[in-house]
Amino acid sequence: MIQLGVDAGNGAFKIYGEQGGQETLSQAAWNGNQRVVSTLGLKKTKAPLHIKNSHGSFYIGAGAHDYGRPVENLDVERFNGSPEMVALLHGALTNYQKKNGIFDAPLSIVVGLPQETLTSENAGENAENVRRWLRGVHTWQADGQKYTVSVDDVRIASQVSGGLFDYLLDEKGTFIPARKGAFTREVGIISVGFGTVELLVVRDRAPVQRFTTGTASGVRRLLEILNGQRLYSLGEMDILLRSGQLDTSEALPIWEREVLGVIERQWGSAWRRFAAVLVMGGGALLLPNLALKFNGKGFIPDNPVQAIARGLYKMTLLKKKD
Repeated sequence: MIQLGVDAGNGAFKIYGEQGGQETLSQAAWNGNQRVVSTLGLKKTKAPLHIKNSHGSFYIGAGAHDYGRPVENLDVERFNGSPEMVALLHGALTNYQKKNGIFDAPLSIVVGLPQETLTSENAGENAENVRRWLRGVHTWQADGQKYTVSVDDVRIASQVSGGLFDYLLDEKGTFIPARKGAFTREVGIISVGFGTVELLVVRDRAPVQRFTTGTASGVRRLLEILNGQRLYSLGEMDILLRSGQLDTSEALPIWEREVLGVIERQWGSAWRRFAAVLVMGGGALLLPNLALKFNGKGFIPDNPVQAIARGLYKMTLLKKKD
């Protein structure tokens, strides 16, 4: 089977495997009228990926919100297999295969979910719902080309735990000698994603509950501050941010203080006892000084956006060795 780590983030759908990683922006739009306006006399733009499956017709990825009706359901229910989430999975698997070749075997995947999904009173039901819609044969069309993928095995993990294993393991799933000792000590993980800021502290392979939380203070909060009049969808704002077209000079410090407030309320000064504090997610690129707040203990991986999916993939390699 082909081993993959999947981080189904609100900002981007990340897949990581033996051949590396692929990122697809988590933008979905209903293609209700199934037609595109002629560009005659106007600048021609490349249409986003067009996915057709049993749920309908969608545009997926960068620019999707320019082509159809934006779908921006960022609540945890989307992980139970909402139509746009299924379309995003199919779009991400399409892009991964376009980059690395068509899958020649069934998939075994480890999926990273937000803390809220795995710590609520419905955690067991949520995990089983995710397994149910992911497992099995998936068939869809992407820009008119038919794809069929069989997902034979699905395992669930928290997104931030993927970040921990990305830090501890090398690309072969072997413990990095200089970091292995941290596995039995306390390590703090901060994931600044699109939808949430999640904190996790692990001691001797188990989470320390009082230091673990997730809040809706991710990059979307920065975009909401910038989009006070709500003239744009979050997806459109995300594109503007990524292309450097937004002036964040006033909003960024406000959002940074909000993120620091989340950390202060949950950890206080207890981080001083941690062996390391790992900072990852797309927000780590926007807040490069965040890791410096921890007096030399802070660590940002070489690719903080892909770190969680990469860590989830490394977990599959570690399990195979066990």
